[in-house]
Amino acid sequence: MAKEVQRPAGITAPTVKEVAHLAGVSTATVSRVLSGSGGVRSELTRRVRSAARKLSYQPNPAARNLRIQRTRTVGMLFPDIENPFYASVITGAEEVLQNAGFALLLANYGEDPEREHSQLVTLRAERVAGILFAASCKPSDDYQNVLNAGIAAVAVSRIPDGLNVDLVTVSNQEGARLAVEHLLRLGHRRIGLIDGAVSLSTTRDRQVGYERALRDAKLPISQELIVNADFSHHAGGYKAVLKLLDASKKPSALLVVSNNMALGALQALHEHGIEIPAELAVVGFGDTPSAVLLRPALTVIAQPAREMGVIGARLLLERLQDPDRPRRSIVLDTQLIVRESCGSKSPNSRQFESNRDRSQRDDVLKRERDLVAKR
Repeated sequence: MAKEVQRPAGITAPTVKEVAHLAGVSTATVSRVLSGSGGVRSELTRRVRSAARKLSYQPNPAARNLRIQRTRTVGMLFPDIENPFYASVITGAEEVLQNAGFALLLANYGEDPEREHSQLVTLRAERVAGILFAASCKPSDDYQNVLNAGIAAVAVSRIPDGLNVDLVTVSNQEGARLAVEHLLRLGHRRIGLIDGAVSLSTTRDRQVGYERALRDAKLPISQELIVNADFSHHAGGYKAVLKLLDASKKPSALLVVSNNMALGALQALHEHGIEIPAELAVVGFGDTPSAVLLRPALTVIAQPAREMGVIGARLLLERLQDPDRPRRSIVLDTQLIVRESCGSKSPNSRQFESNRDRSQRDDVLKRERDLVAKR
């Protein structure tokens, strides 16, 4: 019979040493198993967990945090956590991280670089183990300071200039190209673009896709039809539509590159009595439950937001396990979902591609993924 480990006076809770003694392993093995670090044979893992259950052992996270100078907390820093897109990203990440034993600390900065700075300072003070983030238009040196402090970081959606971090994003160029090509097939030749700030990688890439589709169709690119607006608010799309309606030659179709701006654009069109899609077709970027409920229902380029959160969280866990591994950049596909707002005769159906279309699409996707990996 195994000899019972004597506890210090006054200590009644079971210890790591007792779990190790009962399981017949080292205390280091117990720590690896119970912290989820991996690298332990399945048989040893089973013995450790069985011993911990028999002893009703509960790890002391506070003591562990003091030893490693990190908490089992992950910070999530996003520009608008009420935005359905970011809410879905957070939901996906939350599931993965909580299953791995991490708590979440949400931080919202409202596209304000000053708030972004203060939130990063707070997250560092909280000694978070890692951060998932979508940086502002002008990411500060604070992110580099986070990396220099040994905190793992993964960028989601937006590609931060000058930061060597893991990344998960979507094929923004390809998505915009699909939207414009769909409108071209419906006969539109003056297609407006309501875009965000040019300092954001997402909006720059979507404009590249928009312009590529027009060039492929041998159509000129009219700067009069491109409006850069506030990416995060309805008012941005609303004001952009008013500007486009004042153009010398009005567009017959619009690509609006964010959920919030699309709602503002639709409001402006309704208030000015412009019938959608009879007088002006509209395609949004990003699918939400409200897109189906609008009348007419909104055609969109859908982004796999929840999947982005899941993959971002997994990249973060991989980085925590192996801080020195090479940087990874993952680009997920976007998808055109056709509804009534663009004038299609097949509402609520999906857009199908010919073999030639698919070949061109694959070439663009490869170029886009190569570009992202080099950034």
